[in-house]
Order: sequence, then C-alpha cells, then structure tokens
Amino acid sequence: MSKRDYYEVLGVPRAASKDDIKTAYRKLALQYHPDRNKSSGAEERFKEISEAYAVLSDDTKRKRYDTYGHVGTEDAFRGSEANFDEIFKDIGFGGFRDIFEQVFGGRGGFGGMGGGSDPFGFGFNFGGTARRKGRDVLYDVELSLEEVLKGRKDEIELPKLEKCGTCNGSGASPGTKPRKCSVCNGQGQMRRVYNQNRFSTFVSLEPCQTCRGQGEIIDKPCSVCGGSGKVRKNKKLKLEIPSGVEDGMTLQLRGEGEPSESGVAGDLLIRVHIKPHSQFERLEDGHLLHNLDLHFTDLALGTELRVPTLEGNEKVKIPAGTQPNTILRIKGKGLPRYGSYSKGDELVRVNVKVPTALNEAQKSLLRDLDKQLKYEAENIRQHF
Repeated sequence: MSKRDYYEVLGVPRAASKDDIKTAYRKLALQYHPDRNKSSGAEERFKEISEAYAVLSDDTKRKRYDTYGHVGTEDAFRGSEANFDEIFKDIGFGGFRDIFEQVFGGRGGFGGMGGGSDPFGFGFNFGGTARRKGRDVLYDVELSLEEVLKGRKDEIELPKLEKCGTCNGSGASPGTKPRKCSVCNGQGQMRRVYNQNRFSTFVSLEPCQTCRGQGEIIDKPCSVCGGSGKVRKNKKLKLEIPSGVEDGMTLQLRGEGEPSESGVAGDLLIRVHIKPHSQFERLEDGHLLHNLDLHFTDLALGTELRVPTLEGNEKVKIPAGTQPNTILRIKGKGLPRYGSYSKGDELVRVNVKVPTALNEAQKSLLRDLDKQLKYEAENIRQHF
C-alpha cells in the first residue's frame, strides 16, 4: 500500500512553517493518542501522523522529501529533530520513550526496537534512563564542478568537545564526585500534576532550579574543564564527498557532533556549496551547458572543432547552415546523477560571434555578399 503525502497526513500546506507543522501534529496526536482513542485504526493513524511529523519537522529530511518524495524516508525517525517528548508531556501523556514502548510493545512499530537500543537516533536508552543527543555541528565545504564529477576525499580538522581526561567527564575535581541533587532526587526536573477535572490531568515538567536540570551537584569543579566534564580539542576526520552532489545539499556523519551530558554525540552536517565555473553552467538531471561562440562563416560553411568538457576536449562537427542558438549534445559528458550510476550530457549552444573591427577590404566583401544574398532572395520571392 502506497504512503499518503505527509502534508496531506498532517493537513498542512506545503509552505507550512515549522510551528504550523508542530501545532497540527499536537492536535492530531491528542486526537489519536492510544491512551485516549481506543477505536479501530487509531493506532495506525497515530503511527502515520508521527512518521509525517518526524520527516517534516526536520529541515534536512523535509528538503529530501520535497525533492524525492517517499524515497529515502524509510528511516524517518532516525536522527529526527522532532521533539516528541516535549509534545507528549505538554498534552498530559507520557514521554517519547513511554508511549512508543506502550504502543509497540518494546519492539517498535517502525522497524524493530530492542530493549536498550536507540533505533530512531534520539539518544534514548529504551532499557533505562533517557539519554539525550548532543548538538549537531555544521561544516561548509566548497566544491568545483570537476570535484562534483569525480567526488572528493579530504582530511579535515574540527574543534570538538570531548570528555575531559582529568575528571573522566564527571566535571568534579579528581578525588571527588558529584552528589545527587536532593531536591529533584537526581531526576533533573520537577514534575507538577494538575487535576483539571475528574476526567483529565495536566502534567508539567520543569528543570530543577537547584541543579539546573543536571540531577547532580558538583561541590568542587574540575580545574581543567571548569565542571563541564568536556574540553575542546581538534580532531581529524576523513571526509568523503560522493560524486554528483548538488548545491545546498547536506550530508550527514553520524556521531561526529558534540556530545551531550550523557555522552550521546550529535552528528556532523556537511553543507555543500558548488563554485561557479567559467565555461559550464549546471542544469538539471546532471546536464551541463557550454556556450560556443563561432563566426558566421563557420555556421554557414560548416566546420569541425574541439570543445572543452570536464574530462578534456571533444571533437564536434558543425553542419553547414547551422542556425544560431542550435543545441548540440555530447552524450555522457555531463555530471553523475546523485545516487545513480548514470550521467548527464553536455549541451553545446552555438552562438554567432560578430566581428567588431573590420577593415575596408573585409567590409567590401561583406557588402558584395549581402547584395548577392538579397538578389537571390528577391528572385525567389518574385518566382512565387
């Protein structure tokens, strides 16, 4: 059975903002939440709207979906930025971990959720306490068309936050350790329950002010990391950009971002920029456009010449009588199509190069030619 359009699933237009998408999902999640709706089909509807929200709330996944549709959205929940935990708790139900364990029996209705695993990339340990994912790191890379053709391998150096070796990431001075916050009992948050009426309960979760949401208090901070448990170091990474990438595309290296307090690292997001080329214009579907300026005589009499491609010069035949703006095609000399083994073509657009500094002899020859052409055209007109 084919999937429905994600925008249709949430009932929002394609130009909807992130806030509009979040509002639509909150409304539908409240309507189809398994704790609230026991009717037939509600669970499947809940899965459908959750998958749609996981994709459309994430800028990278949404852009990919807008371009390619459902292709490539099989792992809709993995690495998603969608804040299910916040939404579920705001509307008075359990958090992300609670609801997905409840609905899918600890296995996952979206593709296998084993105990203690984190199939969606949210940084949750389904066998124990919640583990939040760290921040993603954005890295911009600029490529030439030649590098788009062949791909590029680089070794880059990035400043990254890593676990402090002095305190082993605890943030406490060696020989000491953090103590559990007695106010929130180590939870890092305070839970307030409001009974609105006999049928509904509103639950509010707020960060603990005493430990600032950490669940622990450090009495004697580590002198190296200042109590953060992390230090900034330069790390070398091997970066491989595949051929055929497009301008504005974002590639992802999982686990190479900043670590969170619980040690779950975010991702490295590689944003691609393509430099303008002096001889080629990139078109859709891997095609390239090259403008070829020729003299009038070349078009009228025909000629054979070599034109540049990204892989060297290629011989091209210009037939006699070729008209300006004619497009000639060189098969397979464009760029690879991203994610495919096929390549585009190079399109050669023929332009007329008009001389700007003729001497008198040249002008005389052109006047004679002009008279002959006009004489022939007049005879043809009178004949018909």
